[in-house]
Amino acid sequence: MKTIYKTISVIVILAILSAFETSFQDPKQYTIEQFYKTIRYNGGSFSFDEKNLLIGSNQTGIYNVFEISVNGGEAQALTNSTTESLFPISYFPSDNRMLYASDQGGNEIDHIYLKNEKGEVTDLTPDKGAISSFLEWSKDKKSFFYTSNKRDKRFFDLYEMDISKFQSKMIYQNDGGYQVSIISGNKNIVSLLKPITTSVSELYLYKIDTKETIKISVDGADYAACDFSLDNQSFYYLTDYGSEFKHLMRYDIPTQKSEKIWEEKWDISYAYHTEKGKYRVVGINEDAKNVVKIFDTKTGKQIEVPKIPDGDILGVIFSPSESKMSLRVGSSKSPANIYSYDLNTKKLQKLTNSLNPEINEEDLVSAEVVRYKSFDGVEIPAILYKPKQANANKKVPALVWVHGGPGGQSRVGFSEEMQYYVNHGYAILAVNNRGSSGYGKTFYRMDDKNHGEGDLQDCIEGKNYLATLPYIDANKIGIMGGSYGGFMVMAALTSQPKEFKVGVDYFGVVNWMRTLESIPSWWEAQRIALYEEMGDPTTSDSIRLRKISPLFHADKIEKPVLFLQGAQDPRVLQIETDEMAAAAKNKGVPVEYVLFPDEGHGFVKKENQINACKAVLAFLDKYLR
Repeated sequence: MKTIYKTISVIVILAILSAFETSFQDPKQYTIEQFYKTIRYNGGSFSFDEKNLLIGSNQTGIYNVFEISVNGGEAQALTNSTTESLFPISYFPSDNRMLYASDQGGNEIDHIYLKNEKGEVTDLTPDKGAISSFLEWSKDKKSFFYTSNKRDKRFFDLYEMDISKFQSKMIYQNDGGYQVSIISGNKNIVSLLKPITTSVSELYLYKIDTKETIKISVDGADYAACDFSLDNQSFYYLTDYGSEFKHLMRYDIPTQKSEKIWEEKWDISYAYHTEKGKYRVVGINEDAKNVVKIFDTKTGKQIEVPKIPDGDILGVIFSPSESKMSLRVGSSKSPANIYSYDLNTKKLQKLTNSLNPEINEEDLVSAEVVRYKSFDGVEIPAILYKPKQANANKKVPALVWVHGGPGGQSRVGFSEEMQYYVNHGYAILAVNNRGSSGYGKTFYRMDDKNHGEGDLQDCIEGKNYLATLPYIDANKIGIMGGSYGGFMVMAALTSQPKEFKVGVDYFGVVNWMRTLESIPSWWEAQRIALYEEMGDPTTSDSIRLRKISPLFHADKIEKPVLFLQGAQDPRVLQIETDEMAAAAKNKGVPVEYVLFPDEGHGFVKKENQINACKAVLAFLDKYLR
């Protein structure tokens, strides 16, 4: 009798465990429409009375500007665009007028717009074909600074616009191909950055009154401007000079001496002081995740920030009084939400709910940072997304995901697209191949004039790493990427045609000579730096550029490929994808092509994002699964 009971008990336990395993491994599947019912938020500028925040949101299907109370409640739409995405810049310093930015159809030619309290909109920078970018408000709050290439499409000059008559004047004429970064509070010193290569730059201070240019940088390192002190005596900047990673430095303007202020074991991404100088905010790129630290400038001690379960603080904005903060908080399982925090009362208020309530967060997967060895022993960091339904008895297909660049980085964070594919049973390995940022300057420079070779091998080794995982079907691994990542997709399909089963190319470069020759005029400051990394198409570098350009090797393609392209893309022209798709068709392999007439370099309209993801999943299900 005991044996019978024991047998029954074992059967019951096994049934329970089996049911638990099934429920855990088989999450509810969601449609792409459900995933894109999530809402993306950006911004967080405080109103002058600190009662509201100015934020951006795509809840209408396209980005518009909204206002939300720091105490919570529904966000109120301040713009109602149905054609162009509008992005918030700032409230005005002493009233509820606001500034926002927008381009036309993704052409990246941004203008600065004013919306007054009557709802009237004015284009403050109407110059045709000119890009205008807001920099900052002046310390006296009577004007703001912005850059524009209206004088010469190649270079961005510095302008100041008063807000009484909305008339602008040029502060600095940029004939040297500099990037104008920040301006001192007394309006006399301008920081200038000159790219030399994509990993080396020069940093200068220009004094308007004396027309003196002072070089701060040391040759062979990378730099970034951060901030001026309130008394205009100190200048703060980032550099990797003498180190693998960028650290924070202070330059004493009277003595022209520099000292190290703060360093981490990772790159410091940014640093700035609050308006009254009470706090210093430091952002760190820690192993593909954002970490924010805030310091009291008087004591030097780090202050506590609110702990938010299952979320990382991606960025903070202080109110004018420095008594309140807005915080953007997100994770790999949820888009960023905006919170308000009162530093005096310690009250934390969640203001937005970005994840579609139809989606159970437990059905989504958390990103895992992994590392594997490449062909030459170099350790490659990557971000792994494992489907919940995957196990050794239920192997799943997989994708190697390649970020844009050159020099980009896959980060831990929420992606509707990634979660959609993973939810439908595809594992994803987002590879940070050599040449990616965030892992030290040696790693970053490893792919210089070695593109489509060492970095591509890192992606192939990523495929090999996936094949070792017990839940991956080693015979069903594809490659996907956008922009530079799209180039890597086509490089894989043409130079290593047997490695991947399929390829998905989002607006990828396929003819480097034409791409480098057709760089937009407003990229003049970066053009030479890009030539230094990729090669100059007007020199003997053209031999190598042709060799690595997939278009000239289309006859080697063997596997199915899907192309996605925006017709307004100013970086990777439509003709690039047109020609590559035609060449692949001529080879006789299965080819699909989706063109979006109203998108640029990257898709921002929800309808287009949904249609792109549908096309990708249908393609993967047909040719990979």
